[in-house]
Amino acid sequence: MIRAVFLFLVAGLAEIGGGYLIWQWLKNGKSLWVGIIGAIVMILYGVVATRQEFSFGKTYAAYGGIFIAMAVLWGWFIDKRFPDWSEWVGAGICLVGVAVMLLKK
Repeated sequence: MIRAVFLFLVAGLAEIGGGYLIWQWLKNGKSLWVGIIGAIVMILYGVVATRQEFSFGKTYAAYGGIFIAMAVLWGWFIDKRFPDWSEWVGAGICLVGVAVMLLKK
């Protein structure tokens, strides 16, 4: 389970980080190279996800919940926007769902 959580976290950082770089390129006028690096990091996300031992559907469903929680934290730490109570509760509900999905291998 520790390996699975680690892989979910690495995949989340890659997807959010890559998406953020592409966002910076297209929405905030950063260099094309920022977008290219973001695309490469997004490919890394896809590769990391394949290292999970779960089926494709279970991996991506569980990852979705972890991604939501990580996106809320990314917004707080990187964009400096403190999440409101609904974001915390929503992310918490998603993480409970992830725990339920991963209880049985």
